[in-house]
Parts: sequence; structure tokens; C-alpha cells
Amino acid sequence: QVQLVESGGGLVQPGESLRLSCAASGSISSIDVMRWYRRGPGKQRELVAGITSGGTTNYADSVKGRFTISRDNAKNTLYLQMNDLKPDDTAVYYCYGGRTWPARTYWGQGTQVTVSS
Repeated sequence: QVQLVESGGGLVQPGESLRLSCAASGSISSIDVMRWYRRGPGKQRELVAGITSGGTTNYADSVKGRFTISRDNAKNTLYLQMNDLKPDDTAVYYCYGGRTWPARTYWGQGTQVTVSS
């Protein structure tokens, strides 16, 4: 069983940057896809970005050009570099891992990001 632990959240002003990390307790090399989701106040959970084991990435339109997802299999860590943060980015950010076979899904506990002046 892989456990995921997010870190790096905090309170920043609009236009500033943060880097979120998601550390896994085990190897992530066999996890087919890893993603960042977020849930803002009064909003539904939404997909922010994803990355496959092969390095293919995808992003929500709202973060394209500002956020970058990456994974370091050697360090068993997923990252989300967030630049030019906006108040609408305020949310709890969750790390997700999905394995095709055997089928498994993993979730972190979330880290709060607040963007406010």
C-alpha cells in the first residue's frame, strides 16, 4: 500500500509562486498516472494536472501556462509548480495515484493553498 503525503501549501499573494510536493511511501515508478486535484471553497473537486509514467502531461485550461506537473521516480515524488497564482486558485490540493494492474488508487490528505492580498 502506497501512502501519499502532500506538502508545500500556504498563504501567498496574487502573482506569487508555490511548489507542491507529494511524497510517496513506496515506489511510484509502477503508478501509471499521477494527478493533482483541487477543491475550492464551495466548489466541486476538479482535475488540475496529470502526468503518466511516460511523462505525458495534461492540464486544466484554467492553469495552462501557469502550472507545471512533474514526477521524480527516483525520489518517489510528484510536484506541482504553480506560478502567477490567482485568488481563484485557492483550494485544498490533493495528490492522486492510479495503477492499472493490479487496479489501485491512492489519495493524499490534501494541502491548503490560499491566494489572497
